[in-house]
Amino acid sequence: MDSTEEVIIERRGSAGIIRLNRPKALNSLTLPMVRVIASALEDFAADPLVASVIVMGEGERGFCAGGDIRLLHQSGKEGSGGAETFWREEFRLNHAISRYSKPYVVLMDGITMGGGVGLSAHGSHRVVTERTRLAMPETGIGYFPDVGATWLLPRAPGEAGTWMGLTGLAIGAADVIHAGFADHYVMSSALPALINAVASLPLSASPEEVHVAIRAMATDIGESRLAANRDVIDPAFAGDTVEEILRTLAGEQGEFATEAAGVIAGRSPTSLKLTLRLLRAGRASADLAECLNRELGACMGILYNHDFYEGVRAAVIDKDRNPKWSPASLSEVTVADIDRFFVAAEPPLFEN
Repeated sequence: MDSTEEVIIERRGSAGIIRLNRPKALNSLTLPMVRVIASALEDFAADPLVASVIVMGEGERGFCAGGDIRLLHQSGKEGSGGAETFWREEFRLNHAISRYSKPYVVLMDGITMGGGVGLSAHGSHRVVTERTRLAMPETGIGYFPDVGATWLLPRAPGEAGTWMGLTGLAIGAADVIHAGFADHYVMSSALPALINAVASLPLSASPEEVHVAIRAMATDIGESRLAANRDVIDPAFAGDTVEEILRTLAGEQGEFATEAAGVIAGRSPTSLKLTLRLLRAGRASADLAECLNRELGACMGILYNHDFYEGVRAAVIDKDRNPKWSPASLSEVTVADIDRFFVAAEPPLFEN
């Protein structure tokens, strides 16, 4: 076993195992963690004695709550370049996961947000539990859904991804599978047996055989709330402006529409408009790499945007939950305000 303070790497049977090890911080990602994970994946890919990789989080509360936004906030304030380095290496890791050569089994047990979605939803064998709470909550901190979410969210059924991206609300296991972010539902109590089953597979095991081993542990998941509310979500969130979406929601009856409208009203107006534009661009994109390149350019713009610093302050530094957005209303956010986030980062993450 090779261990660090933040990530534990081990081999068990035919499986390479990566364990995020910051349970008190809900396994939030730091740059050293990204680097250890990327290196371990490269090593496991080249190791003929490793048939599959299992990625999990230590502790019972969360798989991974995302990037450590305190560190990103501090880096942006200082102009140290640390935030850009983090995003570049994290996004490259997300892309590597999407193209990984061996079965990538990820246990999304507990809170799975932001960068945790990037570590999981791009994988080949994605497991949720009764404790899973997945969200892309970035519009609430003056940011936008990144880590390739602008590729994933537009490919959810109907407009479920637009609802997820704009509201930032957390969803449970049934909704995660409905949205296409996971494949199997397994009770948390069965995860040790699942790990042993995957680790016991022969080196010749195919990706489908890994799915079969996981399905043997799976149980019935119940109804998806997002699927049950498609008649509200799809027409309302098909709008091409946030204002149009809110107008449609205002004309809907029922708690679901009221909740969505109320949540959106409290998010950063700039982030909402940026997110919607990124999601629509992602829908028309050719691949994940194109979306990640575009997201990196938007990240560079975020570092010069008031709402990011104010949102992080209100959420995790002062914790007053009372951000003062600027501009304060959707009507004050101009097309030019959003255009400045669509400047390509140099050098690009991936060459065309």
